[in-house]
Amino acid sequence: MARFALLLGLLAAFGPLSIDMYLPALPAIGVELGGGIAGAQLTLAAFFAGMAAGQLLHGPLADRFGRRPPLFAGLVGFILASLGCALAPDNGALTAARFLQAFAGCAGMVISRAVVRDLSDRMDPVRMMGRLMLVMGVAPILAPLLGGWVQAALGWRAIFFFLAGVGALALVLCALFLPETLPGAQRRAEGVAGALRSYGRLLRDRRFQAAALPGALAIMGMFAYIAGSPFVFIELHGVPAERYGLLFGGAAAGIIGASQLAGRLAALWGREALMTRALGVLAVVALLLLAATALGGALPLIYAPVWLYVALMGLVLPMAGVLSIQPFPQMAGTASALMGTMQFALGAVAGTAISALHDGTGFPMAGMIALAAVLALLARLALRPREA
Repeated sequence: MARFALLLGLLAAFGPLSIDMYLPALPAIGVELGGGIAGAQLTLAAFFAGMAAGQLLHGPLADRFGRRPPLFAGLVGFILASLGCALAPDNGALTAARFLQAFAGCAGMVISRAVVRDLSDRMDPVRMMGRLMLVMGVAPILAPLLGGWVQAALGWRAIFFFLAGVGALALVLCALFLPETLPGAQRRAEGVAGALRSYGRLLRDRRFQAAALPGALAIMGMFAYIAGSPFVFIELHGVPAERYGLLFGGAAAGIIGASQLAGRLAALWGREALMTRALGVLAVVALLLLAATALGGALPLIYAPVWLYVALMGLVLPMAGVLSIQPFPQMAGTASALMGTMQFALGAVAGTAISALHDGTGFPMAGMIALAAVLALLARLALRPREA
């Protein structure tokens, strides 16, 4: 089962790896392609938008044709789009290629969560999600460090050649070791209209709303941090690009630690209560970050609440994933896709807002994080089941 978790974790890590590895290169990309830091941040927002749009397609396809065919198609598309990113002549081309890279690559994220649901009768889904978070957590730790080193040695374009190689490796491993987990009798013979009806049913279901919406709002704050931290850490506080990964990876290590506690805390308090409490602490931490920014705090005072916010996502994300998908065994892929679409659509909003509001200070990042966390808590309190 450990090897299986590693493979699913690799698929689920495509998003974090593709985002985080090029973060240290954003200032250099802005200079070389002429878009400045705001233009480079737009390539990140385009990636979030591609993630949001792609999951709407991959989820229904995975429920209709099984897990393997859509996954293989997505991995091939990811490889080709990564090569397009590496060869992009200007900021517009890179933005378009990043959208396509995300649109294809998000198949791994959708299908890995659906596979966990497929096998929930053989394993504890919360603990399995925690294992996925453990594997996924390695990507944000290593990716910025590796990206900084690759950029320093070979230039930022080599980062995307590396990602194409990761996609090729995942394609081979999945072909060899990932079995089909959705039997033919359980597949949904629906077209686009049927998928839209399924999305509508999910959006009207309070169980889905109470987990997916607060989770998406919370992760919007993390995406604001991802989009804003290269400027805040590197440009504003003078952290060298090759050392940015140490700060980013330190926060990602917090996700790993928290995610390994998720199963135990869920058993102690219950899944619903754990999510509500985690979101309450998240809102307090985000407001502390906003206060530290307003007071002109030094880097340690900014980094401490950022670290706590990111670490708490190791509790929020597994709970949001399980509570959003578990009640819907016949459309786990569709539920997984819609949840991911909500998360990355709000991520695109955060990335675009960070770019548009760029004013040479840390306020755009801190303000978006605080807004996201407070809205997440309010949504959870309004929608949560009574027993939570």
